[in-house]
Amino acid sequence: MHNKIDHFAIGADSLEQGIESLKDVLGVEVPRGGKHDAMSTHNCVMQSGNESFFELIAIDPDAPADPGRVRWFTLDDRATQARLKTRPRALCWVVGTDDLDAVIAASPVDLGEVVLFTRGDRSWRLTVPKDGSLPMGGLLPAFIEWSPGPHPSTGQQDLGVTLDKVQLAHPNPSELLEVLKALKVDHLANVSEGPAALSFDLSTPKGAVTLD
Repeated sequence: MHNKIDHFAIGADSLEQGIESLKDVLGVEVPRGGKHDAMSTHNCVMQSGNESFFELIAIDPDAPADPGRVRWFTLDDRATQARLKTRPRALCWVVGTDDLDAVIAASPVDLGEVVLFTRGDRSWRLTVPKDGSLPMGGLLPAFIEWSPGPHPSTGQQDLGVTLDKVQLAHPNPSELLEVLKALKVDHLANVSEGPAALSFDLSTPKGAVTLD
């Protein structure tokens, strides 16, 4: 089983808010991406090094208000929406795997159902809890398995922003590390003791930046 960071998601109250806010923080304007019809969301994307990408995501105001299910990444959660009103926030990290079924079978926690998404000639399977929550509040990653072909980041712009490290804080670090090891992703993040928190350390045209 080969697991690596596929992408990470920064949530925003709107894409316009996110683009403007991150332009000041990162020194770049995150390019527009696409729409997720099944979730009534849309995004902006750019490369973040090592065949991974940075995703800025928000509820799509032009899509149906009710996509028929709870949106991913807690975007329907009122507490999340209140946090995103102030500024873009770290929501989730996503690990790419070549054997999603094995990951799920080995997981000591419920990662959610596996949902198939398509866009153009590409498809991907992603773990998505039905209630829109994130396992351990986003400290555990979602897992994705792409259909055969080049990683999507290869077609995205490289604006000089790279992900250096995923940072996880937990009141009981050993408990979190045990789960990460079972999922074979403990090497992909730093774990420290403290109130539960997710953040991303980035290198950018403006220097070192942490998004939380």
